[in-house]
Amino acid sequence: MINNTSFARRLRLQRLHHHDPERLFVVPLDHSLTDGPLTPSGRLNALVGQLAAHHVDAVVLHKGALRHVDPEWFTRTSLIVHLSASTAHAPDPDAKYLVASVEESLRAGADAVSVHVNLGSAGERQQIADMAAVADACDRWNVPLLAMVYPRGPRIDDPRSPALVAHAVQLAADLGADLVKTPYVGSVAGMAAITGTAPIPVVVVGGPRNQDEAQTLAYVEDALRGGAVGVAMGRNVFQAPDPGAMADKLSDLIHQKGAALPAGAAGTAGRAVAA
Repeated sequence: MINNTSFARRLRLQRLHHHDPERLFVVPLDHSLTDGPLTPSGRLNALVGQLAAHHVDAVVLHKGALRHVDPEWFTRTSLIVHLSASTAHAPDPDAKYLVASVEESLRAGADAVSVHVNLGSAGERQQIADMAAVADACDRWNVPLLAMVYPRGPRIDDPRSPALVAHAVQLAADLGADLVKTPYVGSVAGMAAITGTAPIPVVVVGGPRNQDEAQTLAYVEDALRGGAVGVAMGRNVFQAPDPGAMADKLSDLIHQKGAALPAGAAGTAGRAVAA
């Protein structure tokens, strides 16, 4: 594979893979801007510390939240600053707007940035233009870009359609992302068909809150068997009765510290990151 990525960008990508050069376990904590507080007042710092202590590779935060988090945690986990935002109360909740820049994220200590695009939304045009502009800035500053691209909008009947998810992955790659976060299509074979030809590594979304821990772990295992390099799971971690214990179980599975997955499961796309 041809690798034209700069040294600085490759270095930051390696930092992002904090515990495994091929696998990635991300916990998004950016939901608060969309839905309101994630934790009781003053508890965000403790939550990030707990996740860092339990082998989470990276957390996603908005820039202002960093004022309330101890920098010490980021010796044990990596920081992705999310540049997009909207609230659940907006006339169009699928619209996303840039609220931070690559440069200010670097000033804040980010290892990477993320941008959200809803494929098929009424505001798709602006979101794609915003992502292209962020990708250009990432090239200028040698910062890894995680594109969160979901089929979501008035014309989307099935957000897990393999054709639509494949399109989301390609959109992210064509605009210059290093990684793409997108839905799991519901089957190992269907996911493998996408990841097997994906130009960039695929991280699957964690999905809505599931009270059944066994089902959550089975979901992640299936995603890995389908060739995903990892998962970005928020609610099923930070809303768990013990977020640290849940993070440990997911980390063991994603980083293969327990029983190995069957031969041929995942890993291939991950080598594109570490190359």
